[in-house]
Amino acid sequence: MLDLLTFLLEKLFLLTNFHVFRKSWLVLKTMLSTTTTTTTCSNTTAPPFRRGDLLEVQRTLFVHFGIYLGDNKVAHLMPDILPVWTSDQKLITTVVTNKRLILGCIYKNASVRLDSVEDFAYGASILVNHMDHRLKTPPMSNEEVAKRAEKLVGAIPYSLLWNNCEHFVTYCRYGTPVSQQTEKFCNCLKMAIQDQRCVLLTVLLGVMSIVCFGLAPSTTLPTILIPFTLWMAG
Repeated sequence: MLDLLTFLLEKLFLLTNFHVFRKSWLVLKTMLSTTTTTTTCSNTTAPPFRRGDLLEVQRTLFVHFGIYLGDNKVAHLMPDILPVWTSDQKLITTVVTNKRLILGCIYKNASVRLDSVEDFAYGASILVNHMDHRLKTPPMSNEEVAKRAEKLVGAIPYSLLWNNCEHFVTYCRYGTPVSQQTEKFCNCLKMAIQDQRCVLLTVLLGVMSIVCFGLAPSTTLPTILIPFTLWMAG
């Protein structure tokens, strides 16, 4: 059941956030036009980051953010279901997989944790202070950024839309928690609601559920209420 739920949520995130993803060729193009730096992690050399830098990596379902604290450590807000199931710190401190992350989102269990640069990157290239070019608010000093991040290490309230890893780093670096990924998701959802074809789609799905499962309150009420709500909202 958990595997099926994880699979469905992965597909939902992929569909709703597809336009948020930055492909590698786009990252390279951005590098040519800005002063943003990118790097690939290596275990043999020290990462070329400064304490307080905002690090950004592309993960499977989203863009992930963290604050570099020095000594090859990154503070980042990460949902994780594992602390709910076990108190074994050796297991909890291992790299958070997509399944652990998604189930942590559902359970709203998260923390600001310290990981190595390699574990944070999860095999992806790292953009450094790329958000400085996208936000109008000037960043604070790197030391102040790092101190803010260090104060928040530990368990923290989590919301996929209102308090995620991007809110964490923007609060630390710019003083105000914002999430451009959340804004894009909400705009996408708003466009879907305003598209009246969604009303027809929900009606068709409702009729199909009635045909498959019979006429009952569990099939009839959603068939009426969901299209009506979308119609009024649109």
